[in-house]
Amino acid sequence: MVTFGVEYRDVDPESLVATYADNAARLAELAARSAEGGFSDEGVSIHPVATDDGHEYVRFDVFDDDPQHDFVHKTAAGEEVINNVVGFDVVAPGDMLDWALERLRTRLPAMLTEAGGTEVTAALDPATVGPVLDKVEVLARRARASARSSSDERPAGLRAGSPAKSARLSGAGRRRRSCGRRAQAPSSRSQGRSPTSRSP
Repeated sequence: MVTFGVEYRDVDPESLVATYADNAARLAELAARSAEGGFSDEGVSIHPVATDDGHEYVRFDVFDDDPQHDFVHKTAAGEEVINNVVGFDVVAPGDMLDWALERLRTRLPAMLTEAGGTEVTAALDPATVGPVLDKVEVLARRARASARSSSDERPAGLRAGSPAKSARLSGAGRRRRSCGRRAQAPSSRSQGRSPTSRSP
């Protein structure tokens, strides 16, 4: 099963230090890639993660200044973190949010596999992912619109670093990182679940 996290992130050097406090290798990588003064950006992020173990294989950061997507390879504990960051061409494909949602609809299995999520890909039920992604799209567009409607104040739970206000479409839940909303796409093993919260 895959859980999709949707959040609006307002990232600054302090929030990155807080987010990656337990991952010194990733924090060092971010610091090395950041401009003088540290990395600052904002926008919607979509996180497809394995529901069973919470590993985030792919992330779409629809940021204003440095939009990108990441392949976060699953490695054993203690091994070097492998995170391939792929910058987004803002000219040719247009709006990254539209592009990201289309990739989730058409390329999710290939992207999960690229990051080492072969078992997750094998367990996906393709017929159920579409309705869940419809909900993810609504949440992502709502998060972006809410953030853009006010330059001074973000809705609670949509700002990085704030307490997680996760709401699984199938019930209450929390993610490891700050997250605005969650939606789940079950595996083919999840028969008998409510189609309004998880696709059977």
